[in-house]
Amino acid sequence: MRIKPAGGGEEQLIFVAGGILEVQPKVVTVLADTAIRGADLDEAKANEALKRAEEARRTARDKQEIAAVESEVAMLAAQLAAIRKLRKK
Repeated sequence: MRIKPAGGGEEQLIFVAGGILEVQPKVVTVLADTAIRGADLDEAKANEALKRAEEARRTARDKQEIAAVESEVAMLAAQLAAIRKLRKK
């Protein structure tokens, strides 16, 4: 998500995963499960977390556990894609 201050100023980049976004004429509201400032994204930590989540996926036993792990894997993959996109700027 990009936040551009109405009165000018530096654009903020935020990685958001899960939740909802409500846009009104003068206000945008974000309710998210995960929100990380672009400057705080750490590729090494995200890669390590993804490796752990993929291992947990291999050992997951029931449908609920599998669904939770799949959600974590998808969020981390999206986070890594955002990091790589920001790096290209």
